[in-house]
Amino acid sequence: MYYPFSWFKSIVRLCLFLIVFALVGWYLDDMLLAVALGATGLLLLNYWHLYKLNRWLWHSRKMSPPSVNGLWEHIYEGIYYLQRRNRNKRKELGALVKRFREGSEALPDAAVVVDAKACIIWCNRLARLELGLRWPSDAGRRLDNLIRHPEFIQYFHAGKYHYPIEVPSPLNPQKTFEDRIMPYGEEHLLLIARDVTRVSQLEEMRKDFVANVSHELRTPLTVINGYLEILAGSGDELDPLTQKAFLEMSSQTQRMQSLIEDLLVLSRIEASSERIYENTVDMPAMLRQIKLEADALNKDKGHTIAFHLDEGVKIYGIETELRSACSNLIFNAINYTPPGGHIDVYWSVTKDGVKFAVKDDGDGIEQRHLSRLTERFYRVDKARSRKTGGSGLGLSIVKHVLNHHNSQLQITSVVGEGSVFFFNFDAEMIASQDPVL
Repeated sequence: MYYPFSWFKSIVRLCLFLIVFALVGWYLDDMLLAVALGATGLLLLNYWHLYKLNRWLWHSRKMSPPSVNGLWEHIYEGIYYLQRRNRNKRKELGALVKRFREGSEALPDAAVVVDAKACIIWCNRLARLELGLRWPSDAGRRLDNLIRHPEFIQYFHAGKYHYPIEVPSPLNPQKTFEDRIMPYGEEHLLLIARDVTRVSQLEEMRKDFVANVSHELRTPLTVINGYLEILAGSGDELDPLTQKAFLEMSSQTQRMQSLIEDLLVLSRIEASSERIYENTVDMPAMLRQIKLEADALNKDKGHTIAFHLDEGVKIYGIETELRSACSNLIFNAINYTPPGGHIDVYWSVTKDGVKFAVKDDGDGIEQRHLSRLTERFYRVDKARSRKTGGSGLGLSIVKHVLNHHNSQLQITSVVGEGSVFFFNFDAEMIASQDPVL
């Protein structure tokens, strides 16, 4: 317990102690010797207390301090108080760590904590079961020496943890794990590995189903459409109602064929393993070819279409995919802009890279629809889409193409004023650029 005036009392006692020796020395007519003897005795007493303190701190098993008086009593009490406080803090921290570990063990995912040198600090039970880690024998070992998959090692050392990767399980190649790394604290990393085997299988089944069904439907639809064209062509032999029915059936089969073609394109893009940095695309030349197709499509609409192209800019990418994305955006602007409108297509160099944009002065799109436009088969106006023959997959194709090329579609629109569909490629995507004269 702390006494407010302990130091004052101790100084008073010290002074009285020395005064007593000084009086004795004065009486014996040798004050200096008496004071020296008193100081020596006081020094020996303090050294004795220091010895006892050292014994108590380093050798005694007792928590409580030995019984002493005076100033040393306050020193012992202060140390004892600090020990108790530190012991309580250690208990609280121990309980907190225990709760953290219990919570981590309850996670449905494997979790591993590593330090700045990639050495394992801790892992939970699922990490030991699913990733083959051993605890505590693997503590301090490098994580990239224990999980040796090339894609994981490349991902781990790249330092770009904005997205997860999917790699096979180190113990069972039939399992697929989604690995995500999150930096936290002072240069620590948390690896979360989630079993996505079932999800991956379902996604592959969906892709295979769409691709196979679309492929199988294409041939019978071609045959049906051929016969419908023949029957509709013999107009003199058919009554008007039958002829109209044949024409409508022919129109709908062509629409189904267009839908199937888009599904096949989307399946090819999703299944593509082609590396974008192995090919270069001359975007201005490709857009000039698309312009010829756009002019042919625009004959009935009568739009004013202007292409603004920065020449000489080639980018890394897959030409068939980029052509599909750009043409979808341009043809959508033609189909959904009222006759006589203005459409501007831009391919321009920016301070951060290059930008492609399609701007129209059509009816515009309400804000509540913008976030869903790239969903498959989503339509703002279903009746209008049926009239234009749209499949509802065009913007979904654009989305997947841009994902493959490390970009994303952005849309701004004002009802009654028009819309702008655009995407950007950063400077790393530029393969070559002619100097500006």
